[in-house]
Amino acid sequence: MGNSKEQLQELLRGCDEVLPQGGLQEKLALGRPLIVKAGFDPTAPDLHLGHTVLINKMRQFQEFGHDVVFLIGDFTGMIGDPSGKNATRPPLSRDEIADNARTYEAQIFKILDADRTRVEFNSSWMSDMDAAGLIRLAAQHTVARMLERDDFNKRYAGGQPIAIHEFLYPLVQGYDSVALKADVELGGTDQKFNLLVGRQLQQTYQQAPQLVMTTPLLEGLDGVQKMSKSLQNYIGITDAPQEMFGKLMSVSDELMWRYFELLSFRPLSNIEALQQEVVDGRNPRDVKFELARELVARFHNAAEAEHAQDEFVARFRSGAMPENIDEVTLESVEGVLGIAHVLRGAGLVASNSEAFRMIKQGAVRIDGERVEDRAAEIAAGSSHVYQVGKRKFARVHIH
Repeated sequence: MGNSKEQLQELLRGCDEVLPQGGLQEKLALGRPLIVKAGFDPTAPDLHLGHTVLINKMRQFQEFGHDVVFLIGDFTGMIGDPSGKNATRPPLSRDEIADNARTYEAQIFKILDADRTRVEFNSSWMSDMDAAGLIRLAAQHTVARMLERDDFNKRYAGGQPIAIHEFLYPLVQGYDSVALKADVELGGTDQKFNLLVGRQLQQTYQQAPQLVMTTPLLEGLDGVQKMSKSLQNYIGITDAPQEMFGKLMSVSDELMWRYFELLSFRPLSNIEALQQEVVDGRNPRDVKFELARELVARFHNAAEAEHAQDEFVARFRSGAMPENIDEVTLESVEGVLGIAHVLRGAGLVASNSEAFRMIKQGAVRIDGERVEDRAAEIAAGSSHVYQVGKRKFARVHIH
């Protein structure tokens, strides 16, 4: 299992908060494999890199010999996680959840060791709980405590409806920890309230309370909002190699280091060395190549990663893409911006008429692909390299 000091340094990497403080040292001092739980509701068929921040942390625990439980929330998925939401989420059907869950099982083993991973479904115990049992569970928490949750509090204060079943979500997630006798539960920072409910319920059921470890929410391609399919700022782990490589190359040089810390399997000392190389004059683009190759190789293979890089380089070679590209952030109007507005806002053209003329001439490209539709609209949350003619480039983030 390795020594505690080595484990501690690696397991704390990229964590936002550990509760209680010093709790990880105490758990490791037990000298036995810990039961480490992380739950995922199958609300969409594919995972993205934001999800893998947690899965990477599970992998680290696994490599130190701990028991990792990948919990698929097929029961909680029918409630709909209200975390961070300003409205009630529509529940999914059993068939939708089952289909999505099957894809999760196939995708997680790109990271986790299939032979050493327990995959559980919380319907295994929740479907057997009768109405009386659910009422007893609900009795373990007060409405006042529920309203301490930031999202519930804001909705209540704003007069927005909160359905009773939404209060059940944190309780069911917490009961999962009781059913699994979890020593550690991992979750994003938006899950902190739910994870702490798990600690409370374990104490109620005479169990040792779990350690809570939260990880940051990975920013999407826009560098501002968390990675999300609904915001179209995500990189899916099932994306084609060339698509994944190109998206990774579109992130800002600053955001690149965040991705290295949370997504790369390189030791922290190696990442610090790369940062120093950039300080000493190495082109950040070349370092970004290393990140993109590592991630594409993980979800595809090394040969695909090399081929994706070759295609990326070839795509821009004819346009004599400059070493350093200006970065521009634009605000969307009702979630989109017309292509002419983007080009003008990025300083690539002087007017809409010039933008339309350049599109007609075939002189406008997005990530190397020629734009032919003058009515094209670009969604908020996107981040792309725009080119006009042979010499004008800008990386534009749309919020």
